[in-house]
Amino acid sequence: MSEPRHQALIDALGAELVPVRRLLPPWLRTVGWLALVAAFAALLFAHYGDAPMLRRWAGAPDLAWAAFGAVLTATTAAWAAFTLAVPGRSRAWAWLPLPPALLWIGASGLGCLRTWLAPGTSIATLHQSADCLVFIIGFSIPLSALLVWLLRRACPLRPLLAALLVGLASAAASACLLEICHAYDAAATDLLTHALAVGIVVAANTAMGGRLLSRQ
Repeated sequence: MSEPRHQALIDALGAELVPVRRLLPPWLRTVGWLALVAAFAALLFAHYGDAPMLRRWAGAPDLAWAAFGAVLTATTAAWAAFTLAVPGRSRAWAWLPLPPALLWIGASGLGCLRTWLAPGTSIATLHQSADCLVFIIGFSIPLSALLVWLLRRACPLRPLLAALLVGLASAAASACLLEICHAYDAAATDLLTHALAVGIVVAANTAMGGRLLSRQ
């Protein structure tokens, strides 16, 4: 190929290039997603106030530790998902949410060992526990949708792993939001319902989110 034709081909290809906006760092995109979680929390606090939640935490510190673990799980899972979407990042980032998730699960289970009820609470009936399931799944839908939309722009190379982390982050954040208006103690039935809700959210995101993140 002659030099003029070679240069003409380069010019033609270059003319079709579209400028790509550089993605924000993973931690900053995590903060942006957490802003939606904070907006939901503000709406719930405006309706329920913080006094009932703080009273429960004062009487049963295990509830506060469980909520703290859920907050950290949501934050680290979202951060890990955004980080793994960057080419060249190690799969080890997927383990980042494990320690806070163990705190969340462990502190939640302590409620079954207590011999007293947290102040202002009761043991949830099966119907009331079902309401908690609907709450966690319902809030997880917009939180998951936003995470998937943000991750699609990054074209993650491990879509299933990223989708699993999306589900974990969304479910943990929804569990945090539930704590604002959750007037029930951590009894076995309630905890099993929460575990079922988290499992449904993670499984649904892995199934649907994995396909969405792969479709680029």
